[in-house]
Amino acid sequence: MAVAAAAVLTPIAAAAPATADAGGFTKTTLHFQVFVGPNRDVPCDVIGDVYKPDAASVSNRVPAVLTTNGFGGSKNDQAGIASFLASRGYAVLAYSGLGFGGSGCKIHMDNPEYDGVAASELVSFLGGRDGMAFVDPEHTVPVAGLDYVVQDATAHHGTAEANDPRVGMIGGSYGGAVQFAAASVDPRIDTIIPMITWNDLSYSLAPNSIDQTSGVSTSVPGASKVVWSLTFGAVGVTNPRAEGYAQDPVRALGCPNFADPACPALAQSAVQGFPDPASVDFLRQSSVVSYADRVKIPVLLLQGQQDTLFDLNESKATFETLQAQGNDVKMIWHSWGHSNLTPAEGEINMKDPNPDTQYETGRIIDWFDHYLRDSGADTGPVFSYFRNWVDYTGNAAPAYAESSDVSVGQDFSLYLSGDGALTDRRDRIVAGAQTLNTLPGGFPTDREAPDTRPNAPVPQSVEPGTEAEWSSGILDAPLDVVGAPVLDVRVTAAPAVTGVEDSVVVFAKLYDVAPDGTETLINGQVAPVRMVAPGEPVQVVMPAIVHRFGEGHRVRLVVAGGDPSFRGGLVPHQVTIAAGDPGQALVLPVSG
Repeated sequence: MAVAAAAVLTPIAAAAPATADAGGFTKTTLHFQVFVGPNRDVPCDVIGDVYKPDAASVSNRVPAVLTTNGFGGSKNDQAGIASFLASRGYAVLAYSGLGFGGSGCKIHMDNPEYDGVAASELVSFLGGRDGMAFVDPEHTVPVAGLDYVVQDATAHHGTAEANDPRVGMIGGSYGGAVQFAAASVDPRIDTIIPMITWNDLSYSLAPNSIDQTSGVSTSVPGASKVVWSLTFGAVGVTNPRAEGYAQDPVRALGCPNFADPACPALAQSAVQGFPDPASVDFLRQSSVVSYADRVKIPVLLLQGQQDTLFDLNESKATFETLQAQGNDVKMIWHSWGHSNLTPAEGEINMKDPNPDTQYETGRIIDWFDHYLRDSGADTGPVFSYFRNWVDYTGNAAPAYAESSDVSVGQDFSLYLSGDGALTDRRDRIVAGAQTLNTLPGGFPTDREAPDTRPNAPVPQSVEPGTEAEWSSGILDAPLDVVGAPVLDVRVTAAPAVTGVEDSVVVFAKLYDVAPDGTETLINGQVAPVRMVAPGEPVQVVMPAIVHRFGEGHRVRLVVAGGDPSFRGGLVPHQVTIAAGDPGQALVLPVSG
């Protein structure tokens, strides 16, 4: 589409009235023509809201923040954080990501060449580029690039770039991963704050808790999270609604509203229970694990303890990768996540942020002020984590422990005894083994709440003969676990395994057993294990937790033949787990 001569923002804002706010800013909705893809030749219409602080002008330039939605959302979801930042003097552009919330083109799962490039194009608008912003979706009434944002002399690769604003990014989940994608293709971005997002999307959707090759990535895929995967598919396909498909019929072709490889990647979760190599490649292309070496800027990671979609291990993998390559990186583990989106009192409120009463909001604004305003604000500890057993009122800061190292726990071993005990005494280990069965077709062997809502009141039940379990004695003092439990076991199985298709799949779970016998699966976390060569010692890295086992409680370890939120192995097996020597142990990272 031909681009008309650019017009200045103020007259256009008058023609399409901006909305005033008592916080001292105006909001204007615009449409942006961006070009994405490997050759930057695929046109997309992106809808976004520009928040301009009242004090911003050519002679009083301000830093900028770019933000977008989580999967299935829109720019409107970011109104709270955008208004908050604009009221504190930041220019903000909140936009709907590709395929969502009124923006065109298909969903590419935050691929750098598509979603990353789209964000990069919007960075150019913030930096003053003309000819890409319009009042209307037909792109006939143009708006000039912003002339009131601070300009940087050089980008982060050390050379000058055109239209280089002082800009950061913030957002959660899908709106978190896109920040890594954008930073990997655009050195003009100065800092990012990704929240509750992934390191390797192939792990997120089909985790294997053994044989990690790098971070959370594995050479053998795990077990598909059926509920989460099917939810992604349904939300993505229906998001444009009938009018969206009518306006852009191309989005209905092939895989509806998704890049073509996404359909088989998501469908395989229900059919075979694991992604094939091509699907793994597609998912990893949209993951920071594949391009972290191109992200060279300061990063504040926020990850959720109640998150069965993107677990704490993913943030730790990203943190350690960035730290090893020299990034200024810090991390917060907060109480909330995809499994429970309600923060604890005084953590954060995305609709009504307040740095005085909310711990995370304070950390966020200090981070942006430090890196975008050069304010010298203290950016806080390297690592902090929320402890739900600490009493407080108001700001959640007292509930957060702080550390200069992400690994805060000391190893505490509970040995698997042949009599079903978890004991910390080597002299109390007795020889023995437990046997369990998996069901044909990868079907669940028990009934529990789905991992999307693990706190839902669902009566528990277990198919006989499908679990092995070990329990500790009654604890005479609290046991605080911060980090990923590690399970070392020896496993054999019959019939023999020839490859991924007939592999053995089991699920390791950690429960807190209260004095009254009530069992709680900690944060709904499950560690799927897919074994293609059973018989060798296996080390299972379970999802990290922050949890206090209280005095009078017990630690219970279960290895199950199936799980209702996952698709297990297609071929049934009889699985034997050895016990009775110090090599078979559950190692807990204990703090305090």
